[in-house]
Amino acid sequence: MRVNWSYIKMFVLLVLVAFLFAFASQRNAVRKVLGPQVKFIGESNLFVTNETVSKLLIQKYGGVENVTKETLDLNELENVLKSNPMIKAAEVYVAVNGTLSADIEQKTPIARVSTNASYYIDGDGSYMPLSTNFSARVPLVTGYIEKNNLRSIYKIASKIINDEFLKKHVIEIHQNKNKDIYLKLRQCNFIVQLGDVSSLDKKVNNLKAFYQKNLTDKTLNKYSKVNLQFDNQVICTKI
Repeated sequence: MRVNWSYIKMFVLLVLVAFLFAFASQRNAVRKVLGPQVKFIGESNLFVTNETVSKLLIQKYGGVENVTKETLDLNELENVLKSNPMIKAAEVYVAVNGTLSADIEQKTPIARVSTNASYYIDGDGSYMPLSTNFSARVPLVTGYIEKNNLRSIYKIASKIINDEFLKKHVIEIHQNKNKDIYLKLRQCNFIVQLGDVSSLDKKVNNLKAFYQKNLTDKTLNKYSKVNLQFDNQVICTKI
């Protein structure tokens, strides 16, 4: 009987590949973990420090230098990081060289509440604590603010952060007991009365038109209040 050496060679090669893969996988599993190494994605201003993230990563295991890769629960480590109220998203992985790495996306503050409590409102409308490491330059929120009811404040703060005119000029958002919203502009004496946040685009367009006309006429400082509550009207109160 003629022996088919091609099949035999192929079989031996497959066995060798399987052996090398199993051997490499075993060595990789028992490899000691190095690190951790932290990388921040996006925002360059650090509200949470590299040291804080590293501490969160190692606290579960009491240090990672003597931990093997197979004993690490990466999903659990990611959940530990995301439990930090300044972290929006986290991806934890072990690099080929055994370094424990974490890619961190921080929350982005869009307004700062300053009432009986002080905290940020982030880009998703959620609570974000102040940081001792960095202070964001965002509009101040004052008045009667409920931590569990930030919808109106979030809507106007989102509008401000995404509109070049508002972002440049609005320095304060004030909400009274009746949930009416007022804005304070940089270097202006008047208060802008928005009322509620309905028809917000139209109200903002009316404000821009009023501002531009009176800036040209050099009459901005002649008003104490600009009322935008009513459709297609800008009611001004002179000083």
